[in-house]
Amino acid sequence: MYERRTDPLLPRREFMSRLAKNTVLGLAVVAASLLAGMAGFHVFEKLDWLQSFLNASMLLGGMGPVDPSRTVAGKLFSGLYALYCGFAVLGIAGVVFAPIFHRFLHRFHLEGSSRGKSS
Repeated sequence: MYERRTDPLLPRREFMSRLAKNTVLGLAVVAASLLAGMAGFHVFEKLDWLQSFLNASMLLGGMGPVDPSRTVAGKLFSGLYALYCGFAVLGIAGVVFAPIFHRFLHRFHLEGSSRGKSS
């Protein structure tokens, strides 16, 4: 998917396309995670959809739930969803920022190898 270290730097237009694809993928995972959290709060805690959205988005954003859990199933769901959200945010950030990090390292490597050849 990414160019090798011997390949030239990807043109800006292709890089922006790659970045956009990764961002769309990250947003899709956020949306799916949010929907799963909303469904869980709606089913296990019997919250209305708006309150379920609030709780799921707060957990996904790293803030914590708004409503205290009242049922055993709701507490288990809340805890597992919170753990999932912590890992999901790290994974989503990795997917979205991977093209930027790769381009930085690739450019750094190309500049370093061109200096070594000219000496």
